[in-house]
Amino acid sequence: MTALLHRAGQTLLVLFGVSVLVFGVFFATPGADPTARIAGRNASPQIMEKVRHEYGFDRPLPVQYVIMMKKLFITRDLASYANRGERVVPEIMQAAPVTACLVCGAAFIWVTMSIAMGTVAAAMKDTWVDRGLMMLGLVGISIPVFWLGEVANLVTQNRYHDTWLFSWVPGLGYVPFSQSPLGWFRALVIPWTVLAVMFIGIYSRVLRTDLVTLAGEDFIRTAHAKGLSPIRVLLWHGLRTSMVTFVSLFGMDFAQLVGGGALLTEVVFGLPGVGRLTYRALTTLDLPVIMATVMYSAVFVVLANAAVDVIYVFLDPRVRDAS
Repeated sequence: MTALLHRAGQTLLVLFGVSVLVFGVFFATPGADPTARIAGRNASPQIMEKVRHEYGFDRPLPVQYVIMMKKLFITRDLASYANRGERVVPEIMQAAPVTACLVCGAAFIWVTMSIAMGTVAAAMKDTWVDRGLMMLGLVGISIPVFWLGEVANLVTQNRYHDTWLFSWVPGLGYVPFSQSPLGWFRALVIPWTVLAVMFIGIYSRVLRTDLVTLAGEDFIRTAHAKGLSPIRVLLWHGLRTSMVTFVSLFGMDFAQLVGGGALLTEVVFGLPGVGRLTYRALTTLDLPVIMATVMYSAVFVVLANAAVDVIYVFLDPRVRDAS
């Protein structure tokens, strides 16, 4: 319990540091007027004065920081003047489920496939199966997501859309699950696959390397000496220990994608997620939206890192004993 409270305190401290850093980069840069950044291009003097007073830019920096964090996390009335005064937080909350659906589906595919590929490759080390699977993984790593997405759209939306193979593929965009579960699945299954391809290659190669390395460890040799079957030793002892590295990678990648890292996939497939919202904000220099999405991403990454530390305790007995 003490360790968990200590980790929670560290998480809050890191989040505070991130919020200060983000605020400093966006609003406390010397020589830049944050009022003009928020008010947008060609803003009238009345709007400039309203923004300056509303955000406290005529007051000291600590007061400005408190006002900004209050608008972002408590009152949640941070407004985008570049987008006709739209509230930023509700926009993110509306986009977040789309990104979460995209990333969760892709994560299920890449975790399942990479565990299967990495385990089979390790079990058949130095055979043509091992080399073939690792070559496939390398190809997946080498293919850019945006290129693969565009090729998938060319095949499924244009050239072969009227054939029996892809006639079920809907147009680009998102269908809410509450509106049509089948339509939701059809709209996301190809983006899931495109987003998962690169991670399948990375994770399968990492897992295969860990399993091969662990084959020479003392506890693996002891398990073999006890008469356990090779499959049980590989799946129970080897795979469980290798999951420490796997979970560490997954936690950070998953959080980064949910925080907007799936931008290219969302843009290519027309999904109104956090990544696409950030992309639109960058093209219009909509500072409140950019800052809010950066904070949103940072919160997910920090919380995921804390969750991974907790999972370590259950996966690795050495960590549990040390704590």
